[in-house]
Amino acid sequence: MRPDDIIAALRAPNKGVLQRRGDHAVDFPGSKSRARAFADGELVARPAAVLVPLVKRETGLQVILTRRTDHLSDHAGQISFPGGRHETIDPTLEETALRETEEEIGLARHHINLVGRIEDYYTVTGYQVTPVVGLITPPFDLQPDDHEVAEVFEVPLSFILDPKNQKLQTVTFEGTRRRYFAIPYREYYIWGATAGMLVNFSEIIRANAPSLQL
Repeated sequence: MRPDDIIAALRAPNKGVLQRRGDHAVDFPGSKSRARAFADGELVARPAAVLVPLVKRETGLQVILTRRTDHLSDHAGQISFPGGRHETIDPTLEETALRETEEEIGLARHHINLVGRIEDYYTVTGYQVTPVVGLITPPFDLQPDDHEVAEVFEVPLSFILDPKNQKLQTVTFEGTRRRYFAIPYREYYIWGATAGMLVNFSEIIRANAPSLQL
């Protein structure tokens, strides 16, 4: 898949594209959950943005992801995109994604060509997350913040977009059955909101560019 194909798919009308707008849309849709309450406006969701960084490699597009450090109070050890909470210093959510990416992994914004957004995603923790897609052309240097980021790695976009690699899991937590998406890759377990946003991305690509070879 070429970068131009990604841009065209993101900019195409998304009528009829299945978009799971948050954890509530995966976790037995229709159930009343905190994520649904945020999505429905009953609770105030805090705006945030993440970068979906697509690196143009000779072997194809790769997605940059991070593994958070184990000592963090929120989402310790989990796989995530670079990104975070929208601050008053950020004029747009795109600026939030760029600033957080610079702070977390040291990827300078002049390497990033922003090409579009994915549907906002509401998390059970109360965030309305805007995924911003950016194309990155090597060479570039990374300087991860060792307080927040334990590891930075890449996953082939073709692997992520393949429906066979997108697992819908069920677990019982505190007596309640919960569902979530997971995309296991080698020793990495991508799950939760990050996997949900990647599944949304996959749905857009498959709907708007069905003839493309992934």
